[in-house]
Amino acid sequence: MNDLTNYPHAERPRPIDLLALAIKRERQLANLSVTELAKRASIAKSTLSQLEAGLGNPSIETLWALAIAMGLPVTRFFEQPPQQVRVIRATEGQTAYAEHGHYAATLLADCPPGVRRDLYRLKVQPGQAKLSQPHPAGTLEHVLLCSGRARVGPVQDPVVLNAGDYMSYSAQGAHVFEALEPDTTAVMVIEHP
Repeated sequence: MNDLTNYPHAERPRPIDLLALAIKRERQLANLSVTELAKRASIAKSTLSQLEAGLGNPSIETLWALAIAMGLPVTRFFEQPPQQVRVIRATEGQTAYAEHGHYAATLLADCPPGVRRDLYRLKVQPGQAKLSQPHPAGTLEHVLLCSGRARVGPVQDPVVLNAGDYMSYSAQGAHVFEALEPDTTAVMVIEHP
């Protein structure tokens, strides 16, 4: 649950403010200083300080680095109170963008306590492939390609998927998602051990 008691803005906080509070909360729960977490995540201390201040626009890579450095699923930074019915329109949701290439991941459902899965909607353009570093042992990714074509899976043996194709693979090794057609979209589910 986000602590907004010291939140300086009007009633509706911006997504970056909620993210800033979550990163700081998780860092403090891990009993880490800004310097130590930045070092573990291999990011600049100033970058982490800016994120905790609600400044900047962190990339997927930065968020993953912070989560891995604290031993957390990246979705812990986006947790919201549970809801009975949740609708996220195609143009809505908390989206993070890759530093390189045209890759956007929108978190659709995070991993509530006791449940070990995260759900994403991807929209990817051809160009530079999205190379993901290994996730913790036992992590499994499921991909359902909704439109376009893409090369997906373990770096050493990716598979070309067409619209409607589904695959799952171990994400404990380096893996890739490369759009082969414009406006390629997919649903990705990440299962955590």
